[in-house]
Amino acid sequence: MAEPLRIISWNVNGLNAAMKKGFLESVARLAPDILALQETKLQEAKLTAEMQDVPGYRSYWSYSTVKKGYSGTAVYTRTAPARVATGIGMPVYDDEGRILEIDFGSFVLFNVYFPNGQMSPERLAYKLDFYRDFFAHANRLKDDGRYVVVTGDYNTAHNEIDLKNPKANENTSGFMRIERDWIDKIIAAGWVDTFRHFYPDTVRYSWWTYRFNARARDVGWRIDYFFVSENMIADGLVTGAFIDNTVMGSDHCPVGLEISV
Repeated sequence: MAEPLRIISWNVNGLNAAMKKGFLESVARLAPDILALQETKLQEAKLTAEMQDVPGYRSYWSYSTVKKGYSGTAVYTRTAPARVATGIGMPVYDDEGRILEIDFGSFVLFNVYFPNGQMSPERLAYKLDFYRDFFAHANRLKDDGRYVVVTGDYNTAHNEIDLKNPKANENTSGFMRIERDWIDKIIAAGWVDTFRHFYPDTVRYSWWTYRFNARARDVGWRIDYFFVSENMIADGLVTGAFIDNTVMGSDHCPVGLEISV
């Protein structure tokens, strides 16, 4: 039987900064078959050969066209995809470089940097609209029977187990009831949080503020996810999920999924 496919997702909070903090060494240690990055903060003109041409991988990029040094996503893959799309055909989201859709034939991978709602009521509304419109798009593939993986920084902790101080943050964007309700809707629509599927009671975080020595104290949030269409679980294709909080270089750590497709 072939080895499972190992997919890693990581918000690098600026790829240029991450490169200076051992990014390539971390990738070599993680040894992903597919690596999905969020918040690359790059425009095409700033993409270096060292970033683009990691040995053994092809790379695909989506950039913000509305603001420099902002947002952005990338996917590195050992296997050539059948099709790549930078967005879902809605410029209001696509212009921020938040979405890469990679069709590998046997499954579809979405790498998504979901918006942060903290800046203003308008950005919170944008975030909620993004959830609605993105999952309307992803649901069409799922409902057609495709195997679908949606990974990335969702910018929402789902339940109290998913952050250190839930009571203190219940009115903070990222843990507001209106945002958490969207995670409930995703699950009700037939998506599975793979980490919780394997580890229903495990406390493990994927993001820590740079302030207050939070990472050393493990005062964090779990906001980075792999959701899969429930047919992948039903058909026994998902073999493992993990959060590797030993990897430094960003305020997020890598999260992972293993699938046999």
